[in-house]
Amino acid sequence: MPRIPLTWLGEHVELPADLTAERLAADLVRVGLEEEAVHSSGVTGPLVVGEVLALTPEPQKNGKTIHWCQVDVGAHNAPDADGNPTVARGIVCGAQNFGVGDRVVVALPGAVLPGPFPIAARKTYGHVSDGMICSQRELGLGDDHAGIIVLERLGFGPDVTAPGTDARVLLGLADEVLEINVTPDRGYCFSMRGVAREYAHATGAVFTDPGLPAPGVLDARPAGVAVEIDDERPVHGVPGADRFVAQVVRGVRASAPSPAWMQTRLTQAGMRPVSLAVDVTNYVMLDLGQPMHAYDLATLTAPVVVRRAAAGERLTTLDGVDRALDEHDLLVTDSTGGHGARVLGIAGVMGGADSEVGDATTDLLLEAAHFDPVTVARSARRHRLASEASKRFERGVDPQLPRVALARAVALLVEHGGGTPDDALTDVGTPAPPAPVTFDPTLPARLVGVPYTAAEVRSTLTQVGCTVEGADDASTWTVHVPTWRPDLVAGVDLVEEVARLRGYDAIPSVVPPAPTGRGLTRDQRVRRAVADALAAAGLVEVLSYPFVGPDQLDALGLDADDARRRAVRLVNPISDAQPLMRTDLLVTLLDTVRRNVARGTGDLAVFEAGLVTLPGQGTGVAPRLPGGVRPDDATLAALDAALPAQPLHLAAVLAGEVERGGWWGPGRPAQVTDVLALVERVTALAGVAATARSTVRAPFHPGRCAELVAPSGRVLGHAGELHPNVLAALGLPPRAVAFELDLSAVLADASADPVEAVPVSTFPVAKEDVALVVDADVPAGEVLAAVRAGAGDVLEDVRLFDVYAGDQVGPGKRSLAFALRLRAADRTLTAAETAAVRDAVVAQAHARVGAVLRG
Repeated sequence: MPRIPLTWLGEHVELPADLTAERLAADLVRVGLEEEAVHSSGVTGPLVVGEVLALTPEPQKNGKTIHWCQVDVGAHNAPDADGNPTVARGIVCGAQNFGVGDRVVVALPGAVLPGPFPIAARKTYGHVSDGMICSQRELGLGDDHAGIIVLERLGFGPDVTAPGTDARVLLGLADEVLEINVTPDRGYCFSMRGVAREYAHATGAVFTDPGLPAPGVLDARPAGVAVEIDDERPVHGVPGADRFVAQVVRGVRASAPSPAWMQTRLTQAGMRPVSLAVDVTNYVMLDLGQPMHAYDLATLTAPVVVRRAAAGERLTTLDGVDRALDEHDLLVTDSTGGHGARVLGIAGVMGGADSEVGDATTDLLLEAAHFDPVTVARSARRHRLASEASKRFERGVDPQLPRVALARAVALLVEHGGGTPDDALTDVGTPAPPAPVTFDPTLPARLVGVPYTAAEVRSTLTQVGCTVEGADDASTWTVHVPTWRPDLVAGVDLVEEVARLRGYDAIPSVVPPAPTGRGLTRDQRVRRAVADALAAAGLVEVLSYPFVGPDQLDALGLDADDARRRAVRLVNPISDAQPLMRTDLLVTLLDTVRRNVARGTGDLAVFEAGLVTLPGQGTGVAPRLPGGVRPDDATLAALDAALPAQPLHLAAVLAGEVERGGWWGPGRPAQVTDVLALVERVTALAGVAATARSTVRAPFHPGRCAELVAPSGRVLGHAGELHPNVLAALGLPPRAVAFELDLSAVLADASADPVEAVPVSTFPVAKEDVALVVDADVPAGEVLAAVRAGAGDVLEDVRLFDVYAGDQVGPGKRSLAFALRLRAADRTLTAAETAAVRDAVVAQAHARVGAVLRG
């Protein structure tokens, strides 16, 4: 995000003398520019200019030669016998690029350099070094660490470098820099020009627009280097380049260092100084917002052609990466080897290495163009190359800036690098003016809720840079937006500007009245109650992504023709390994369990409620919707018909121990009865009496899987012990258990009738135990249903408390013992009535499952 040095900003807008970065941030946030950070140089304490008075080379045993220097630091010198600061400081320095008489930057004891690196007097190489002579890297001004800073070489004359001068101020290290966060619709704030304008909006300060053309800048000029714009594949009908301005500057010291003030500003703005030609283009970009590029003219062959890439073309960009170009990339090319044959760079993103400005460059071709934001944004993302230029072009750059920016860059090059600009100038293309916006002046008051007057709205839009046509009492205005605001395309955009500049704090905070209602629906209450009940039972709720891959279905042991393998495939999956939407909730829940077990959690009890996607047979392809208009009813109906069903499922997995062991005894591992109890609790909350019957279904153990059936006969889900092969494939503890319910089906089978309270009987309970012998393959659930049917209305509760198989009941048989609690609502049951209930239970069980009373 852009960094704003306060001293630089002050060139374009009047700033208070005591302005701080914190106060600037507070002013800018009022117009929507939020503070990201406040940066300082990290240099504190005494950092001063020093003049080298004497320099004594001292070779060392390690082959290195150090210099014992006497440095005059003005008022910071050591005191003489009379107490006057006349004794130069002795400093050890290993650099070789300076001599007697040079003025350097000295960090005195007490200073702290970036790192932090505190400076103190210390003994080294046989001397007490009373400070440090600094390089650019040590001060955070650049990467040069080969030699120390000689101020004269950076353009500082003797009039500003007297010994003892505060070097923090001289080098800009005392300045504060504000980094701001710019939203994508306000690309003009990626420049000092744009931020200065916004500061003027926020405070009323006087703003001087540096983007206005100086006299003569827009005058007609002879045609310069030939440039052609030939875009055969525009995006959405918009050409990739609609303006290309270029001019030649000859005899310039292109590779020389830029002046010190420019290097300081570039560093403060977060950019690395490189050379005069590169630094000037970067400086103008940061100042005005117009990205530029400098080419070595000696390497170019006219004409320069702006075109789309051809299949198979490649380019080595300035960062040294060889890139395969896409046919939708917009390129700047020259005619070396044929008309538009050689690629010079990806337009608006980054230049190529072939035409890079080098040490031998003396003649430059400067480019300032206007490229399509969509084209640049797609190329930058396609090549993962977010350059400073692309950040600006993809947000929109003022198409009227190229001539102004080019003139500014040429002037800086001539001033600091010599040379002579050609009188000829290339200006190809004519950008279309922004479309006027038809605007209702009452719209801001109606949308924002503040009674803005027409005069206030007109004044605000004019302040933004708009030209407003229409009287204050007219029903509509025609608003011509400025070229630097490509985001202003509709009336609501102008409303936002009015609300922003008139002050967000002027918008009242009004809490809308809450409409009356009946609270949560029955299904919502049940869903919340189910989650609360499972959490109360000790399970932890998790949330997994609904994306799966074929390997996850294989791990569950699903047959090739299993309906759950028929899944919706995503066109643009997050991961190519998981392109399918889940059709079964256990697939993703078991993956969550696997991840936790792999990280050392062996005992788990987790559940998840989530949607599954079930494509129906013959489901058509969803139609492609038109943009900008409401689809017709037939299209909406086709879209709805193409949507797959997405029922809500509930699943849980219990692995390891559900009851921990300790000094009180061994722990208890999870069992099938645990998940069946959870299922019973869930279905009871919905008012559905589900029954369990044996079945076979992956990923469960074929002999330990139950099918859960509603009274209507609808299958609600499955529960049981997971198959050993599944557990081995996922690395889960043995004998783990799970269930999955179609919660949408459970809710659909639940009665919507209110629950009727049953009176509590005050009469005593009668207890009766019945042991029934049945065939070993008869499910206990069927026997239990027969017991309930035989006991009738007086049955309050029944519980299976013992299962026996052995010699006493014979081979192929087992005994199921049930404890019955009997109670009548209107009387105390007699012994005869209790015995009659017992006989009815035995008779009903015999009739249904062939049970006999155990003798």
